[in-house]
Amino acid sequence: MTIEEKSLAEITHEAFGLLTKHLGVANTVRFINQFFTGYGNYTEERKELFKDLTMEQYEEALQQMKQKYATDK
Repeated sequence: MTIEEKSLAEITHEAFGLLTKHLGVANTVRFINQFFTGYGNYTEERKELFKDLTMEQYEEALQQMKQKYATDK
C-alpha cells in the first residue's frame, strides 16, 4: 500500500471538507473550537473592565439580562 504524502495545507483542507460533510458547518466549528484556548489574560481584563462597577449596578444589569432573556424566548 502506497500512501501519498500531502502538505499540511492539503490535509487540513481535506479534513475540513470531511468534517463539514459529515457533521455540518456548525458542528464542525464547535469541534474545532475545543482545541483553541484563546489568548490574553481574562482575569486582568475582567478586573479592568469592571473596576468601576458597584455590586448594585452589577445586580441591576443581571436583572435586565434575565428579563430580556425571558422575553426573547
